[in-house]
Formats: sequence, C-alpha cells, structure tokens
Amino acid sequence: MSDPAAAGTVSLLSAQPLGSVADVLFIVGVGLAGACLGLFADIFIKRALPRLAGSPTVRTGITTAAVTCVLSGLLAWRFGLSPELPAYVLLAVAGVQLARIDLIHHLLPNRMVLPLLGAGLVLLGAAAGVSGEAGNLLRGVAGGLILFISYLILALASRNGLGMGDVKLAAPLGLYLGYLGWSHLFYGGALGFVAGGVVSVLLVLKNRGNKPEEVPYGPSMLAAGLAVILLLP
Repeated sequence: MSDPAAAGTVSLLSAQPLGSVADVLFIVGVGLAGACLGLFADIFIKRALPRLAGSPTVRTGITTAAVTCVLSGLLAWRFGLSPELPAYVLLAVAGVQLARIDLIHHLLPNRMVLPLLGAGLVLLGAAAGVSGEAGNLLRGVAGGLILFISYLILALASRNGLGMGDVKLAAPLGLYLGYLGWSHLFYGGALGFVAGGVVSVLLVLKNRGNKPEEVPYGPSMLAAGLAVILLLP
C-alpha cells in the first residue's frame, strides 16, 4: 500500500523546478510559445481592433514579444507541467497586449477583457477537473466577483480615478488570483490599486502638480497580479 504522505511529497517535488536540462528546455519552449502567441495576438488586434492597433513599430513588436516570452517562461518555472499552466500563459499574453493598449489609448476594450474572462473560466475549469480541485475554481469565481465589486466601489467613490475598463479587468484578474488562494486575491488586488496610485502620484509630480485627466490603471493591475502569481507560493 502506498504512503499518502510520501505520494504527496513526490507530487510536490515534481511540481518544483529541478534545474535539469529537460526543465530548462521546457521553460524555454513555453517562453518561445508565449512569444509566438503574442505575435498572433498582434495580428488578431490589427484585424479585430484596427483602431487600437495603430501602426506599431518593429521595436514595439519585438519588445512586446520579448516581455511575453519572459513572462511565459517564468510562469512555466512557477507552475511546471501542470494543467493550470495554459490558463496563466494566456493571462500573460493577453495582459501584455492590454497593458500596451491601455498605456497608449487609456482604454481596456471589452472585446479583449471579456474573452479573457471566458477563456479563463474554461481553462481553469478544465484544470480543476483534471486535478480534482473543484474548490479552486469556485474560489476563483468568488474572487472574480469580489475584486469586481471592490473595484466598482472604488471607481464610484473616486473622481477621475478608476474607469469602468479597470473595473471589468478586475473580474478576470480576481478569477486567476482567487483560483490560487485567498492571499493571492488580497495581495494582487491591493497591490494593483496601490501601484496605480503610485503611478498617478508620479505623473502628478512629472506634470508639476497637474494631475492628468486619465491614468492607465490597467498596466499596474496586471503587473501586480502577475507578480503575486509568480512570487507568492
């Protein structure tokens, strides 16, 4: 009869990066796959949302692909060969594109945010089914609702602060964070808001006391969320 404690230990160890050649190749492969998906995302945005795509330079395209590659590789290191990995790589690919659009246009398009939420539900639902952890998905759904409502209250209470695009983005972020745990949800949501506030203050200082009409909170929310996903056990 197998020892459950020993089996759990083996499972835990297998989920950790071991530093072998196979592990390195796996991380590099996922990173390159993420970069390719980022390039496909560029093509999709040009066709589906041409007004937001603009005329990106070669430098911009290379930078976007490079950031997506690094994030995807880090997520592969974080999750290993697990059923949750595809969902979080998708978050990285979509997150980089959303951050770029928000920085340029101060807009988070519904045609990207809502599919991110739907795809997250499908992929994380499949991962929960494979791992037999349905509670993770339920916690993720609850996290999406909690973060959405929290950001909605903050948006209604603040003037020229959070926009409705930021509020909608909170739903998929809450889903991905809540799936991992309540602490991920708390720190990811709180740090996203704090980081956005810091960026707002820096912009005020840069503009010599004149606060800009719109501050892109999306990049701060996404950066904080991905940082918590990568760093918090």
